[in-house]
Amino acid sequence: MVSEPQELEAEADGPARPDPLEPLAADREPSESSTSAEPDTPNEGHYVKRWTFVAVLVAVWIPAAAIGVGLYYWWFHTLDKSWPVFVVLIFVAVCILAGLLAAMVDDKPLLSAFALASMAAPLAAIAGAAVLHGTYFCNYASRCLVGLVPY
Repeated sequence: MVSEPQELEAEADGPARPDPLEPLAADREPSESSTSAEPDTPNEGHYVKRWTFVAVLVAVWIPAAAIGVGLYYWWFHTLDKSWPVFVVLIFVAVCILAGLLAAMVDDKPLLSAFALASMAAPLAAIAGAAVLHGTYFCNYASRCLVGLVPY
C-alpha cells in the first residue's frame, strides 16, 4: 500500500499530464489585454457564395439531366431492360461515390459544393427523364396535362 506522500513524489517525477477538463490554450478566450484591431475569425473562407453554389449545381445537374434523358430513351426503346437498368445502377453508384470522396476533403468549400451537387445528380437525372416520359405520355394519351388536348 502506497502512502499519499509517495504518490505525490511519483507524480512529480513523471511527465505532467494535462487535465482533460481544462481547455487548451488555443480554445481559451483571449484576455482583455491582448485585443487586436481585427477580430480573429477562424471560419473565414470556409464557405462559398450562393451564386458559386448555384453555378456548381448547374454545372453538375445539366449533364446529369442529359444522362437521365439518354438512359430513359435507351430504356424505353430497348426490348431487354436489364442493361439500361444496370447502367442506371452504375450511374447512381458513381454519383454517390464521387460525392462521398469529394466530401472527405477538408478546407475545400468548392469540393463540398460539388459533393452536394453530385449526390443530388440522380435527382436531376430523374427530372430529365420525367420530361421525356411526359412527352411520350402526351403522344399516346388522349388527354394530356390536366385535360388539355395536345393537338
